[in-house]
Amino acid sequence: MINDTQELKEETTSEYWGISSNIDLYDCDLALMQDADAIRNFTVMLCDLIKMKRYGETHVVFFGDEPRVQGFSMTQLIETSLVSAHFADASRAIYLDVFSCAPYDPEEAAQFAADYFKARRHHVNVVRRR
Repeated sequence: MINDTQELKEETTSEYWGISSNIDLYDCDLALMQDADAIRNFTVMLCDLIKMKRYGETHVVFFGDEPRVQGFSMTQLIETSLVSAHFADASRAIYLDVFSCAPYDPEEAAQFAADYFKARRHHVNVVRRR
């Protein structure tokens, strides 16, 4: 596990299979989290920002019988793997995952997500998959 984006940039992708970043966003704008079109728009913008080619449409589904976990979930296939997220309405938290065998800047993705959903704070965990 590493959190040093500069180290990721200096490595070549031949040294690892891909980069997986878990981006946790807290105290987000509930109205944006509950707007399927805003989630789709975010996904397109994020993929463009990190230069990932989307494969197919963004899937956004609302579900959850238990209020603690109820909210939208999003999946977006990309040619180099997958972007997904769950939007937990009750806690106003978003759990975003980006996995790609093409290089990208996890900190840039996290800051964009935090700004878009107006998160008061966020945490990024980055893992190089071998």
